[in-house]
Amino acid sequence: MTPENKSNHKATESEATQPVNNDLYIAFYDGRMNIFYDGELYKKFLKHGETSYRRTFIGAGPNGETVVYGLTKQDKKKTTNPAEEMMSGKLQASEDFYGEVFKQEENRFYVFSDWADFDKYVKTGADNLRFSDIASGPNGETVIYVLNEENKKKRPVKTIAKFKAFHGLK
Repeated sequence: MTPENKSNHKATESEATQPVNNDLYIAFYDGRMNIFYDGELYKKFLKHGETSYRRTFIGAGPNGETVVYGLTKQDKKKTTNPAEEMMSGKLQASEDFYGEVFKQEENRFYVFSDWADFDKYVKTGADNLRFSDIASGPNGETVIYVLNEENKKKRPVKTIAKFKAFHGLK
């Protein structure tokens, strides 16, 4: 292995140990609060309604609902994962945070670019400031981009682009 390859290999190893704290996804589905830090696992859940590996906490949700953390195969033997750490406050969200909350019964996506807005919404279910995009979701769902006092007068262009890219929309 050349010195160049060796240094690249070290960078890859250090990236693998970096916390995954830039995205978080929640799907309220069949009365349960399903939480994911892995975007691909979340998308599979939206398609199939379940995950192969999960950790369940009965009655642990903000309204007494069962909380289910979707786990990757690598997570299944671990005692925690980034989603649990972020939700408990042990892992701080990154500056470029992106979050989604899908509510099956409303057929809506709530999309966030700010951890504080996401956290408040999950705890209270209230989104006072929003930009609504009716029928723009992957299957015609309404998409609500949650805003705050700082960005309430601006169209959330970057967040819209990220949502569309994540879901493979044009």
